[in-house]
Amino acid sequence: MLLASHPGVSEKRMFDGVAFLVNGHIAVAASSRGGLMVRINPSDRDQLFEHSLVEPMEMGGRIMKGWLRVKSEHLTTKRQLEAWIARGVAVARSLPAQ
Repeated sequence: MLLASHPGVSEKRMFDGVAFLVNGHIAVAASSRGGLMVRINPSDRDQLFEHSLVEPMEMGGRIMKGWLRVKSEHLTTKRQLEAWIARGVAVARSLPAQ
């Protein structure tokens, strides 16, 4: 498991998939629809959305500003997946523990 080496990680079923939490905060979530929901720093949002490999994360008709969805076709290698997981873990770890 790519998250096993990170301290404070737990797994929880949510969002019709599996979320991985760091110190009580969701870092990433694998969706049954495909793709990966990734927590991001909102200040990085515009820069990240310049790339076609991501799209805004929408839940209940609302855009979630601190999140993005990485399309499945951009998660085909371990290296690609690790990079997005590292980003989500870093942001979740920067938040106060719950």
